[in-house]
Amino acid sequence: MYNVILFDDNYENLKPLTFTRPVSALRIGILTIREKWELLLDAKTPISVATSPHLAKKYPTHLEAEQNLAINAAILPTVALQHYLVNDMPNNCMLMKGDTVVALKATGNDTQAFLEGDFEARQKLQTDLELTQISYSWDIFGKNAYAMDLDYKLITRGRQSQTISTTNTVFGDSRNIFIEEGAWVECSILNATNGPIYIGKNATVMEGCIVRGGLALCEGATLKMGAKIYGATTIGPYSKIGGEVNNSVIIGYSNKGHDGFLGNAVIGQWCNLGADTNNSNLKNNYSEIKVWNYPSGGFINTGKQFCGLIMGDHSKSGINSMFNTGTTIGFFCNIYGSDFPRTFVPSFSWGSSKGFVTYQIDKAIETANRVMERRNKTLDAIEEDILRAIFEQTKGYRKY
Repeated sequence: MYNVILFDDNYENLKPLTFTRPVSALRIGILTIREKWELLLDAKTPISVATSPHLAKKYPTHLEAEQNLAINAAILPTVALQHYLVNDMPNNCMLMKGDTVVALKATGNDTQAFLEGDFEARQKLQTDLELTQISYSWDIFGKNAYAMDLDYKLITRGRQSQTISTTNTVFGDSRNIFIEEGAWVECSILNATNGPIYIGKNATVMEGCIVRGGLALCEGATLKMGAKIYGATTIGPYSKIGGEVNNSVIIGYSNKGHDGFLGNAVIGQWCNLGADTNNSNLKNNYSEIKVWNYPSGGFINTGKQFCGLIMGDHSKSGINSMFNTGTTIGFFCNIYGSDFPRTFVPSFSWGSSKGFVTYQIDKAIETANRVMERRNKTLDAIEEDILRAIFEQTKGYRKY
């Protein structure tokens, strides 16, 4: 048995979503990347992460003197990759896929040096395994269908779904619909022709919803009455979603409770989209979309024709808000007004297309406490320190 460490790769490219979490805590498909590894590995295998210093207290790294297996957290785990890393990969070796480091199997001292950036003095071995990597934020929705298919097979293997109520209309193979214990699904249309439909524990699908898979409705999440969901969409735990949603990932504990369109988007935790919030996901001239990239300090081409909204944790929009194609909203923003804001809004910004002011950190922490208390969660001292660190890290972007 190896001590497993999931190390961050593409951490900067995945901001603002990674301001508050390591790459392994990103949700894609049904599960987070760490949860996928927890299911694939032996239940007794210890797993920790190596991430940004400001997150280290919440996500500490555990090293053993012997038998460490450091795995690139940005690579989606598969059964084949898990089997190779645990059973076939030689010791004291670094596994590569082209120029990308996939994993390291080494002793404690070597692993520590590796995690500090020393990639040189090791035997390198190329793999021909098919691997899928999350390099940018738009990969999360772009590769969501692939990840959802893998997760669905992993989660449901050898298990029996709850019976689908006869009040629902079902299309496609019913084996592609899995309803966990405590979930409530009535009077809705469930089409599993193009992808699986997974309804998590104690989740709710209210009357009149129209679902075309893939869909992952995670634990405690709710689809509001008449919601229209399609295109490999993930709704994370305890989120409430209404209106029309296409090929989007909501990481968890966020709300889009009313009508409005969300498409080709990734929404962090503790976000709230006001009634009739809409995002564009296609430019009028059908050209490829550029999105803000933190490492380059500017907009880069995504190579995609469809790309909507990327929103960091704790951000909110007022009623009738509109977001242009390829908009990035940072961490802890408050957006309002009936016109389009700029396509990059720095973290801790409060305002509209008419201008922004800084969302002061003490006020932001007060709001976070109130929002989290509504879900019986608390903002502890470690998380408050993370918020304050992000406020300092992002000062340079707030040049209004």
